[in-house]
Amino acid sequence: MGPTVEPVPSSPDIPKEVDIAVIGGGIIGVMTALTLAERGHRVALFEKGTIAAEQSSRNWGWCRRTGRDLRELPLIVDSMAQWEDMNRRTGRETGFRKAGIIYASRTERDVERHRSWAAHAREHGIDSRILSPAEFTSHLPGYGVPVAGALSTQEDGRAEPQMAAPAMALAALDAGATIHQGVAVRTIERAAGRVVAVVTEKGRVRCSTVVVAGGAWSRLLLKGLGVELPQLKVRSNVLRTRPTSYPLTSAISVARFALRKRLDGGLTIATSASSQVDLTPDSLRFARLFLPAFRVEHKNLQLKLNRRFLEEAVQWRPGEADRPSVFEAVRILDPEPDAATIRRIVADVRASIPGLEGIEVAQSWAGMIDTMPDAIPVISPVDAIPGLFIGTGFSGHGFGIGPGAGRLLADLATGSSPAVDPRPFRIDRFAKPGEVRAQHWL
Repeated sequence: MGPTVEPVPSSPDIPKEVDIAVIGGGIIGVMTALTLAERGHRVALFEKGTIAAEQSSRNWGWCRRTGRDLRELPLIVDSMAQWEDMNRRTGRETGFRKAGIIYASRTERDVERHRSWAAHAREHGIDSRILSPAEFTSHLPGYGVPVAGALSTQEDGRAEPQMAAPAMALAALDAGATIHQGVAVRTIERAAGRVVAVVTEKGRVRCSTVVVAGGAWSRLLLKGLGVELPQLKVRSNVLRTRPTSYPLTSAISVARFALRKRLDGGLTIATSASSQVDLTPDSLRFARLFLPAFRVEHKNLQLKLNRRFLEEAVQWRPGEADRPSVFEAVRILDPEPDAATIRRIVADVRASIPGLEGIEVAQSWAGMIDTMPDAIPVISPVDAIPGLFIGTGFSGHGFGIGPGAGRLLADLATGSSPAVDPRPFRIDRFAKPGEVRAQHWL
């Protein structure tokens, strides 16, 4: 079971008509709805489960510029400005704090890669610097594994995933949006080629614009419209500890694990060095597009052939307006954490940081990361279907980048001047598979 998420009430009645329908109650969807409502648009958000029940509450809670793909830097700069104002804007606690984020450089080659990234980042006004081994150890007292240095951005921060998206959703309600949980959108209706309505399990809602922000579900929903989205899922494991007095301030990633302090005094601990990929029919369908990324990341991925292949082959079908869909059958993706991975993370932390040898695990969980071949999101109109917009495939970056993505989606959906250049995030970039590349800075 995933972590406990702050509850959000549902609006009492489903509207007959809105300007814009947002599909998906994760941080991308709620920030899009909040931004649109603040601008005076009639917006309804539909979530088949509950707000932030999937990856938006299961991620690490990092709000980082550090080491991002260069194409994302303008978006994260905008996002961080919004994060710094988010508690005031929502009138609620999101857990956001400036605390710094540091990535250890294991080798001199890593130091040079990080130095190169920092030089590019300065062009975007990002102040990152290379730490010496001694400086790094001062941020992680007692750490006993040698490092060559570290990449540090002290203006970065952290927030609480179980609090943040719900706070944003409540602010969207305050601003006039309606939010409908336990209401799956089965399909998107078109007339003369353009969007005219969403068809939910509880009825049809007329609208001229739809934003699909369905996370790991976006691929399937769009497939029903004939839109090919090359998106796969990666299962990641996370744990939280009971409160500890260990003096950790910055969020820190080393070779085998990453950790940050929580508002409750415990730690959130995870790893990017070991993730699981459940093989599905889509894994075969998009193998060519994902192969360049797999060649780089294969040491960190465990490919698993299990019952999910058959489940998705047989049960995961696009919805139809007049019958129950898989979106209703599976309200929340709630994968089991990999027990061996959790044990290994805990053992590594205890062995390498003397001050944490006594940590107690309070809870562990897993989540499905919606990932793209080049590890940057799709934030884009669908040119073939006027009125349809996509915000998905954030590849593990969605929590920190969520505010900027929500603003950009709101801009695109309403024809406003975009806050940042949307061209790197267009869906049509996948039309030339040989040009699709991830930058792999970290």
